[in-house]
Amino acid sequence: MGAVDRSDKNPPVEKGGGEFASTSWTLVLAAGGGSRQSREALESLCARYWYPLYAYLRRRGHPPHEAEDLTQGFFLMLLCSRTVARARRDKGRFRSFLLSSLQHYVSDEKSRARAVKRGGGRTPSSLDWETAEARYRHEPAHELTPERLFDRRWALTLINQSVECLHERYRRQGKDALFVALKGSVTGEGDAPSHARTATELGMSEAAVKVAIHRLRRRLRELLRAAVADTVAGEGDVEPELRELLAAVRS
Repeated sequence: MGAVDRSDKNPPVEKGGGEFASTSWTLVLAAGGGSRQSREALESLCARYWYPLYAYLRRRGHPPHEAEDLTQGFFLMLLCSRTVARARRDKGRFRSFLLSSLQHYVSDEKSRARAVKRGGGRTPSSLDWETAEARYRHEPAHELTPERLFDRRWALTLINQSVECLHERYRRQGKDALFVALKGSVTGEGDAPSHARTATELGMSEAAVKVAIHRLRRRLRELLRAAVADTVAGEGDVEPELRELLAAVRS
């Protein structure tokens, strides 16, 4: 699956069995109303996907503070308008909806003062702006277009949510040590120890370690596929979207 960037720390929302309870399109549809629950759903989306949008704006040439203002203003606009209510899952990918909505917002935005006035000075959620630019400095080479960088960050967000979801599942089963020991072999994060060393540390056979790694990879892919499935229009779009996002991570 490739190395996982741990700078995305927003955990997924889960229900009892460990599956994603509400992500992307389900949250968009919930956010289409005007209730407190709708606002909370939209704030969850803001917290989950703000950084891919910020990275897109930075790569478009907006300086840090301007990219921050535009990202925040965009989410404020979503909170205070009926844009989300017009979203339709059958119209395609959620990431395309969000990026095109941002592009329209930026083209219409004339000044920061207008955005602040529209949003009433409220922030959609507690977003970690202090680390935004530090994270952006670690992005890959600038030959990546803004759109490709957005796709890469989108993919990493879904991957990291899936990793956190799986970690929580193992934690609830009392297998936290097993997950921590095997995670590097599954995600490519850091220098994974040899199977023999892991087996010694865990008191397992090498064969058992290999089986556990295979099981972990399979479960992670299932979670990632479920996350992707909730961002596209239909079942037939899942595998193409998954391939495209994984290709974006490798770019």
